[in-house]
This record gives sequence, structure tokens and C-alpha cells, in this order.
Amino acid sequence: MSRIGKQPVKIPKEVKISVNNNTLNIEGPKGKLSQTFHDDITITYNQEAKQILVNRPSDEKRYKALHGLTRALIANMVTGVTVGYSKNLEIVGLGYTAKVQGKDLVLSLGYTHPIQLEIPKGLKVDIKNPTNPAKMTISGSDKQLVGQFSAVIRGMKPPEPYKGMGIKYEDEIIRRKAGKALTSGAA
Repeated sequence: MSRIGKQPVKIPKEVKISVNNNTLNIEGPKGKLSQTFHDDITITYNQEAKQILVNRPSDEKRYKALHGLTRALIANMVTGVTVGYSKNLEIVGLGYTAKVQGKDLVLSLGYTHPIQLEIPKGLKVDIKNPTNPAKMTISGSDKQLVGQFSAVIRGMKPPEPYKGMGIKYEDEIIRRKAGKALTSGAA
């Protein structure tokens, strides 16, 4: 069996679960999540043991992959509705700013116009310092949505290797390059 897939997913007391066909609905203190999984993978919820078990029909390679994937996705959903996920971003650059206006995130990144991004439903954007270096936290219960929105923001102005200007993750290390070097033999 799959090492990850065979492990049961433990369910905390404050989480409510319902399984309908292969659609799993999870509700917890941080929000609600719902996802439909592959029809060949069976999901069973044991209320007495407060755990979810995932089973596959055979030992074919694709079922082994789906087995571990399904269990990992369910575990991420449970963690998301209980603890939540967050990503920290830094915006480094002279004149680069970030602010939240209503349901939009407005970024000023040195272009001729400010960039407006609609904040997806279920996510929260907190800006700790609006100017250089601007620090923001994107948080929510859906791990995939938090990561995707963070990647979209980072893609607006990736960090460059000479001065390190741009948007980067807080724990990201940028490999710096040396600038132009003056040669001593120039006449």
C-alpha cells in the first residue's frame, strides 16, 4: 500500500464532515471546504474513531498515485479549516507600495499604472508595512488558493538578481550577481 495513503486522517472535535458519493464537505472554525475526488478511490468516514480512511481498487500505478494524493488533499483540507494557511511576501524597491482598497489589492511596482488584483473569496490580505520594504500576509483555509494567489502576486514583479528589487517570499533567498566591474587596463 501507499505509505501516505494508508495512514488515516485524524479529525479534530470542532470539525464537521459529510461524504456524499466522492464529494467531501469539511466545515471548521476557519471556514468550509468542499472537493470532489476520483470515482475509483473510496473515502470512508468513521465517526466513532473520528478518522477518514482512503482505499483504492487495485495496485495499479495510477491508483497508487491517486491513493496518496487523495489522502494528502484531505489532510490539507482538515488542516486548512482548523489552523489555516498563510504566505508572507515582501515588496522591495524604491516607491513600491501595496494597499487594500475594498476587495482589491492595489500594487504600485514602478510601472506607469497601479496594478489592481481582486482578492479571491476566502482569502485575507494583511499589509503590515505599506512602503519599502512592504510586507504582506495572505491567509486562508484553502492551501491551493493561498499558494496560487501568492504566486500571481510574485509574478507581477519577480525579484531581480542585481539589486534584489521586486516581490519575494519572506523566506526566499535571492542569489545576487555582481554588477559591472571596471577594468584597470581601459584607456
